Amino acid sequence: MLQISLIGLGRMGANMARRWGRGGVSVVAFDQSADARASVVETNITAADSLAAAIASQPTPRVVWLMLPAGAITESTIDSLMTQLSPGDLLLDGGNANYKDTLRRAAKVNAVGIHYADCGVSGGVWGLQNGYCVMAGASVEDYARLKPYLEVLAPSPTEGIVHAGAVGAGHFAKMVHNGIEYGMMQALAEGFALMEAKKDFNMPIADIANAWRDGSVVRSWLLDLTADALKKPDDIAAIAPYVSDSGEGRWAVEAMVDLGVPAPVMALALTTRFATQGKGDYAAKLLAQMRAGFGGHAVKKA
Repeated sequence: MLQISLIGLGRMGANMARRWGRGGVSVVAFDQSADARASVVETNITAADSLAAAIASQPTPRVVWLMLPAGAITESTIDSLMTQLSPGDLLLDGGNANYKDTLRRAAKVNAVGIHYADCGVSGGVWGLQNGYCVMAGASVEDYARLKPYLEVLAPSPTEGIVHAGAVGAGHFAKMVHNGIEYGMMQALAEGFALMEAKKDFNMPIADIANAWRDGSVVRSWLLDLTADALKKPDDIAAIAPYVSDSGEGRWAVEAMVDLGVPAPVMALALTTRFATQGKGDYAAKLLAQMRAGFGGHAVKKA
């Protein structure tokens, strides 16, 4: 029976634990939250009350999978694990991470004989039911060890699963995936906004979105979600026009600059999100003041 220790039981991590457990994998799960630990206990899934207990539950060589937020918590957990794991154990970061951090961490972990891999995971809250798209960055040897676990996470053993390349490639692929996602979401949002603004046509926007789901070249899961949202205009009206941005979108634009590869759609989609957060307000005020200065145009007061 496959065994794995899973560290981090947020929305993604908890559902991954459940998919593994229901797929016959023995999972020992740990999270700092007792409620999160209790929520995943079922057949094949046990909860450890400490990081050390989650590691001690497996014989060597172990497979340990992290599903933690990017940044300090991932870094500190890796540092702690380096004192508890043994040479030959495999540590994998499945959370979102900057691929540059992944390369640095891999070198640090490899230096003490521990194997390191990374995996981009996509599927959101629907992954438990539909399976996850998994993009692994690992050596050929380590990918062979990981593949049985990935096959349970994926929609099927042959779908939604890829060895993306060497260590770091999994997170790089997920970063690009999310950059594309930003662009697709922005295009859909702008298109429906245009139709909503054309009041004289009285366009049935929800019906148009629904029609596009079949046969159209823009059909997609994002369109499916959009079409469902458009059926509830009151819900849309109640939402504040604020869109957060994750690290992945920023990292994709940084990679564009680093590599000198044009990716204007990703960059514009990211900057549009900044604008919704009020980060363009100062510039907009200056623009209004400039127009007033050269043309005497009226300025709206806050």
